Amino acid sequence: MEEKKNIAQLDDIKLLVDEFYSKVREDELLAPIFNTRIGDRWPEHLEKMYRFWQTVLLEDHTYFGSPFTPHAHMPIDKNHFDQWLALFYQTLDEHFAGDKLIEAKWRAEKMAQMFQLKIEHYRQNPTAQIL
Repeated sequence: MEEKKNIAQLDDIKLLVDEFYSKVREDELLAPIFNTRIGDRWPEHLEKMYRFWQTVLLEDHTYFGSPFTPHAHMPIDKNHFDQWLALFYQTLDEHFAGDKLIEAKWRAEKMAQMFQLKIEHYRQNPTAQIL
């Protein structure tokens, strides 16, 4: 059995991202959305997610961009976010322990909440500019 450790370096981020998105790509609810949206660009998406989580969790600023914008008009709702979080938490719990695991869960939950609120805002205000 793999010894669980804190998320401390880029290799840990890569393990988290690779394992998580492996689950997403097979998930009954999420796979159709992700696989359709990303298509054959999975390597690029994974690289972007490495940089994103490296920036968020390791404070090594390698991600520059707007994470919400690509999600603004996706056909997703609370059920999708709940499943995304469940798979993310499962992946974290399988491989990691420590304060960064707790932080990763907290940050993922806050992102999911914020994305849901913003998506709902843009659905109710279709002429609003996406920020």
